[in-house]
Amino acid sequence: MTSRVPVLLSSSSVFPERTAAAFQLAAELGYDGIEVMVWTDAVSQDVGALRGLAEHYGVPVLSVHAPCLLVTQRVWSPDPWERLRRSAVLAEALEAPTVVVHPPFTWQRDYARNFADGLDKVAGEFGGIRIAVENMYPVRMAGRQFVPYAPGWDPTEVGYASYTLDLSHCAASHTDALGMADRMAAGLAHVHLGDGTGEGRDEHLVPGRGGQPCAELLRSLAGRGFTGSVAVEVTTRGAKSRQVREADLRQSLAFAREHLSAASVDA
Repeated sequence: MTSRVPVLLSSSSVFPERTAAAFQLAAELGYDGIEVMVWTDAVSQDVGALRGLAEHYGVPVLSVHAPCLLVTQRVWSPDPWERLRRSAVLAEALEAPTVVVHPPFTWQRDYARNFADGLDKVAGEFGGIRIAVENMYPVRMAGRQFVPYAPGWDPTEVGYASYTLDLSHCAASHTDALGMADRMAAGLAHVHLGDGTGEGRDEHLVPGRGGQPCAELLRSLAGRGFTGSVAVEVTTRGAKSRQVREADLRQSLAFAREHLSAASVDA
């Protein structure tokens, strides 16, 4: 691994294909590593299977996304703290330096009440891993808007040691991504690279196909002293073929490399 910012392929970017396909595509396209989205696919939960895939394809797991989605609320355990600990155990076993986690849902009252202190406790148990809280967005349904996260969708309003900046989520929340990166400051540990039009929904477009300052954000990382990784997290479920999916993921990687390289030259 060189000193450049690693560009990872999120396994969610190959859905509806499964976790193993992400390793195959990452190797074929030249990604530096994988972000494993832990979900109902048993392979995504299995350290032995993931280690075998990483070794077979020569693509390391460099980030683990804890199971925080509605469809993963019973992966490993109904207890969100247990899911987070299991994610940290998985990351430690795979030597991945980052675990991504969402803010609590509003109905997870006990989890939300102790979230900040609990994160510090778990991080203390796994000293080499950054547990990076991701910015989310309000949800719009039937012409109304509500926030399903407690205390809110913007983690910088609370303040945590480490953050994941998701550009598609910035679009959905009508948030200035560069301003959010400023607020995250030295806590910015990880970036989810995807684009959005700002229509109020989470789109995860190929970077450059929406209105987010994806290029500007990538170019700014060197000046921010960023030492984390950038994970391509785009939606390809609508791809009509594997070839179309590959083309989208190849374009996303080229975009990331181009603008991260420009940042290094500028610096």
